[in-house]
Amino acid sequence: MRLLLIRHGQTIDNVNGALGTVIPGPGLTELGRRQAAAVPEALSSQPIDAIYVSSMKRTHETAAPLANARGLEVRQLDGLQEISAGSLESRTDTEAIHQYMGTIFSWWQSFDGRIPGGEDGHEFYGRYGAAIGEAAAGHPETATVAVVSHGAAIRAWSSFASANIDADFSRAHELSNTAVVVLEGSPDAGWVTTYWDGQPIGGSALDDATAPDPTADALD
Repeated sequence: MRLLLIRHGQTIDNVNGALGTVIPGPGLTELGRRQAAAVPEALSSQPIDAIYVSSMKRTHETAAPLANARGLEVRQLDGLQEISAGSLESRTDTEAIHQYMGTIFSWWQSFDGRIPGGEDGHEFYGRYGAAIGEAAAGHPETATVAVVSHGAAIRAWSSFASANIDADFSRAHELSNTAVVVLEGSPDAGWVTTYWDGQPIGGSALDDATAPDPTADALD
């Protein structure tokens, strides 16, 4: 199976550099809508058998153009939502961003670290892995499944689930709005990452280099 993990288009939280993880959250900005509109053409050569989204509004709006182009129904899996920022929600300061992302990247050593008022690694990997497993279970091994999800969640899960990349890789590689990570395999056999392009799938012209997007940037 091929998983196309697509980060959602830009939201106002991304523009403001805010940690925005509360469901349902904001929809897309004007740029975010253009990013989403570019997805069908960018993936025109890819067979897609199903499209899954989280419970957050921005993933639904990002997936809509692709679903319309392919004549597919968007399916929601609640476990695909962003990693909860807990008491750090809506903060834009460097201390909060570092605490949020630092806790997430600490999960490669131990799942016990908890974002204040939010999730620990056991909770995140449990619910995200279960959602991916549910998506995979409904399709044959030859299927290609698109999953529209979130920056921190995609970076955390893909680098943990993949046999060929790790936390250092994920820390060093950005994941802008509508960037794509491709994994191949299955929940039982395991996964490998075969593609990681941190730029918007529609091209660099759709990137907003001025936005202090906290879950997109590579980390020192």
